[in-house]
Amino acid sequence: MRKEYKVEVIKENALSSLFLGASKMPVEKMEEVMNRYGREGWDVCFQVIEQHRLLFFWTREAAVITFSREL
Repeated sequence: MRKEYKVEVIKENALSSLFLGASKMPVEKMEEVMNRYGREGWDVCFQVIEQHRLLFFWTREAAVITFSREL
């Protein structure tokens, strides 16, 4: 059994992080990406939330989603 993988990175809006100090993950975009890959036969096999530095004082989060499917 062989599998193939795809990785999708979905980031918070940088402008909201700069002006408001924090923003939330774009849930609608995450749903759209996951539904699109699901229609193509991909399954979510791993997901992690990372924090990336934005300039000197701010950080923003990114969801790294790994999809897999059998060949």
